[in-house]
Amino acid sequence: MGVAAHRESDNLNPSAAPGPFDSPIDLVHLARQTMGDRELEKEALALFDRQAEQISEKLRFAASGPAAADLAHKLKGSARAIGAVAVAAAADHYEHAARAGALKQADADHLVVATAAARAFLRELDA
Repeated sequence: MGVAAHRESDNLNPSAAPGPFDSPIDLVHLARQTMGDRELEKEALALFDRQAEQISEKLRFAASGPAAADLAHKLKGSARAIGAVAVAAAADHYEHAARAGALKQADADHLVVATAAARAFLRELDA
């Protein structure tokens, strides 16, 4: 089901519409960010998907420090741009922990899980 189909089904049943915390990606936020341009939505989602795959794999085993924090920061910005709220929150936490030298494996695991959920949601949109 494409982005438009998800949005249209949400309009048919407003009580079933996912909010920003019910869905890995807030499609209303995405539409606002792209001013309703469906092609731009697709491009933004594809860019996020590529970045999320590359960055989350690097961060899974990264050591604390500026390089890891910078990668998490990049992922956080990409996630915020498309409305991937849980990814942005996990990346923000990871970034701060990495800068403080207090990164734990659980921080990386949480980011990987949030990113995987957002990417799986993208696959559903393409179906």
